[in-house]
Amino acid sequence: MWRWWHNRAPFGPEALAPTASLALTTYEEAQHLLGEQVYAPYAGPGDQLVLGRVSWRQPPHGLAGGHLTILLIDKRTDLMPSVFSVASARQAAVAVGADGTLDTIADRYPWLRGAHSRYDGNGWYTPGHVVYVTEAEASPVTLVALFPPVTNQMPAPPRVATAPVAVSDLLLAMAFVGPDNQVYWAQRLTG
Repeated sequence: MWRWWHNRAPFGPEALAPTASLALTTYEEAQHLLGEQVYAPYAGPGDQLVLGRVSWRQPPHGLAGGHLTILLIDKRTDLMPSVFSVASARQAAVAVGADGTLDTIADRYPWLRGAHSRYDGNGWYTPGHVVYVTEAEASPVTLVALFPPVTNQMPAPPRVATAPVAVSDLLLAMAFVGPDNQVYWAQRLTG
């Protein structure tokens, strides 16, 4: 009985009614949309920037000690970007990184397999980063992801999502993770 209760989400994705959009963007537009407090990733020759916006309704009791994970995955390669800039209504409530819950999410939701860690013969690595949101009041979230071109300096095959990329190549999703890192649910937002 405890296990069932412990793994039971305090609310489902319908309570948040999340909406999202993705678009290719320029450095100037990205910087404008992120605002003065957040710097957009610098886009050099061959780099692409993707702008994402995610918003949701406030759940009745916040995130109940849990957090939201926003995942951006290149469906062609099952890789994620490693460089993000993120702006939010509550800037202190958003962060970029990776952790062990990504493996749990990928195991539970095969369509999010691009979040799973990989082994390359020398050790384990995460194929990019995600955005973490620790407060429901952080909506809306604006993110800008950098997609660099493949170069001779990169490992072969690349370990993160690379350019060229089209919006139709991308999957944007949100997962709700509980206070003990239990994965409650995941919802496809675009792609």
